[in-house]
Amino acid sequence: MNAKRALLMLALLAFATPLLAAEEGGAAASNRHWIWISSGFAMAFASGICGLAQGRAVAAACEAMGRNPGAAAAIRFALILGLALIESLALYTLVIILMQVR
Repeated sequence: MNAKRALLMLALLAFATPLLAAEEGGAAASNRHWIWISSGFAMAFASGICGLAQGRAVAAACEAMGRNPGAAAAIRFALILGLALIESLALYTLVIILMQVR
């Protein structure tokens, strides 16, 4: 029974030592660079997905207008509305990133 208590106390002291040795504000300052790195990856991911989605939307709209030229006005309107909504993903990501980095 005493060996279990001694092992438990040793484990508690081993885990508590880094917490007690940390400087005030040191952890937040050392992890600040991860915000910049993750923000870059988030914007790259959002931009890549937006580019793929816009390419597919334009391709589908061109194909639809080629098959039915009479509906070109309606297809063009839907395309522009869809492209605006797709682009808003990248803009929302940029706004969130700017809020986090600030």
